[in-house]
Amino acid sequence: MAAQRRNLMQSHQSWTDDLPLCQMCGVGSAPNCVYGPDGKGTQSHPNEDGHLRFRGEDACFLYGVFNGYDGSRVASYVSQFLTAELLLGQLNSTHTDDDVRRLLTQAFSGVEKSFFKTIDDALAVKADLSNYLPTHNEGTGYQQLSPHSQKVQERLKELEQEVSGGATAVVALILNSRLYIANVGSNRALLCKSSSDGQNQVQQIGRPHNTENEDELQRLAALGVDPARVKQAGQIAGQPSTRTIGDYRVKLNYTDIDLLSGAKSQPIIAEPEIHRNQLDGVTGFLLLMSEGLISALESARGPEQANQEMVAMVAAELAQQSDLEAAAQAVVERVKRVHHDAHASGRQRAARCARHEDMTLLVRTLDYPPSDGLLTPTQGGRIYPVSVPYSNSQSTSKTSVTLSLVMPSQGSLTNGTNTASTVEEGTPTPGQSPTATLQSTNTQTQSSSSSSGDGSLFRQRGSQAAQPDETGRVPPYVDFSQFYRLWGSDHADTQSTLGPQ
Repeated sequence: MAAQRRNLMQSHQSWTDDLPLCQMCGVGSAPNCVYGPDGKGTQSHPNEDGHLRFRGEDACFLYGVFNGYDGSRVASYVSQFLTAELLLGQLNSTHTDDDVRRLLTQAFSGVEKSFFKTIDDALAVKADLSNYLPTHNEGTGYQQLSPHSQKVQERLKELEQEVSGGATAVVALILNSRLYIANVGSNRALLCKSSSDGQNQVQQIGRPHNTENEDELQRLAALGVDPARVKQAGQIAGQPSTRTIGDYRVKLNYTDIDLLSGAKSQPIIAEPEIHRNQLDGVTGFLLLMSEGLISALESARGPEQANQEMVAMVAAELAQQSDLEAAAQAVVERVKRVHHDAHASGRQRAARCARHEDMTLLVRTLDYPPSDGLLTPTQGGRIYPVSVPYSNSQSTSKTSVTLSLVMPSQGSLTNGTNTASTVEEGTPTPGQSPTATLQSTNTQTQSSSSSSGDGSLFRQRGSQAAQPDETGRVPPYVDFSQFYRLWGSDHADTQSTLGPQ
């Protein structure tokens, strides 16, 4: 059986290729990147992320984003075999919440156990060959080894590449309008709900399992691990996650790791933390993001508004195109540009943006209207993007966030809505630029309640007024160029007073 699993993993085909894909979601991705002195980016290793998006029977849908490390084999394995643990008749509409939670937990455990069976033979050979290397002088260089020992060491390196690596996972299961999020590690799930007044409520489901999570530190402390040392180190065997799938070093050989050597039982686990949400009547979208994607945005902009910015970018793309795959990819490309611009700026956050890891975004719409003729819940109208300068308390870099203005079908602008905030404004007369007051919406982690801010999310003009040019105009504060382009395209055969005068 282990040999069969190895052959399946090494083949270019997967049994999941025949499963029906969900057409209500799109996936975007980008490989890792390291910026050189000239500002150009190069890929440092093959993409290690994975994902799944399948439609099962009995109103069952399964999605997942997997962040692999030290190779892609674990992420690839999980994306194939987790599906087998959940979509081959195990789930149906009669299952209770407890049943679903139990099946999800068993699926994660079963996939990890089956993965370790695929590397059993290689681990045994590796342990046996290690006995043939000299132990009296571990600092001996390769050239000082005998020819036989050199061959042994080369073979050990090959075996290490075969067995090393792990993955973190965020999985979404939708069963009869019930949403279950199962998380292992530091990926992220966001649920965006559009309310009747045009606001978007953003909910982060769950918290990352890393060395900054106090609950995880308490769990490790109960096993005999020193939480203060773990928190100070910030990593365990080179990884910040306290829950992973695979990675034999921290699962099978954890007593050899200094930070974990005092643990009474396995400290790094594959048990998912599971959260449930009801989707009846929900209009919006679900986002599953790899750690590399959210880390790139937080490195460039700071963590305070990262969730709201991500939702804003997704909503802006969904407002412009109906192809979910293209929309998801466009958002990933936006994050790449934001990260690169932060690096090139030389400002406060440039040092944190010297590189980014693989990025994956899965967007699943929930009764979300298509982009063609997209209407607001209250008045009906076409959403057009505009760009507004943005900053936060942790950054002084000049960046921007995309908002949306709603143009009603009859004529003048009467109201607006933005993807992370609400823009309310009066009706402008022809040739008059609208003014807006901004009300930001924040949602705390694992909470569905929203709170209104005072609009301080957006950069205000400095105390010194901008000087007019020779025509008497001042530089624009809001970039309406994309708005004018889309408006003109939609109303090519009618005369419009909107546009630069």
